[in-house]
Amino acid sequence: MQSENRFFDDLAKLVNGAAGTVAGMTREFESNAREKAKEWIGGVDFVSREEFDAVKALAAAAREEVELLKARLDALEGKASEPVTRSVRTPKAKDTNAE
Repeated sequence: MQSENRFFDDLAKLVNGAAGTVAGMTREFESNAREKAKEWIGGVDFVSREEFDAVKALAAAAREEVELLKARLDALEGKASEPVTRSVRTPKAKDTNAE
């Protein structure tokens, strides 16, 4: 009986050691994967939300101005019954280069 317990004790120690090694390898792999992902994302040129919103507002203003100019052109060419007199509003964009 004593020899069987010792065998199982040694087996349990071996399994625990292997589990610890696997857990360490897993942590190291995850750490390396995170580091590689940070390097990849850092190398890609992403746009900040503020820059995106500013460009989106400028595009909307440009579309509105184009529609206004089309309507004025149609009115000048006599295609529309009455001229359009809407004013184009320009969005206030943040200066991203200013500190």
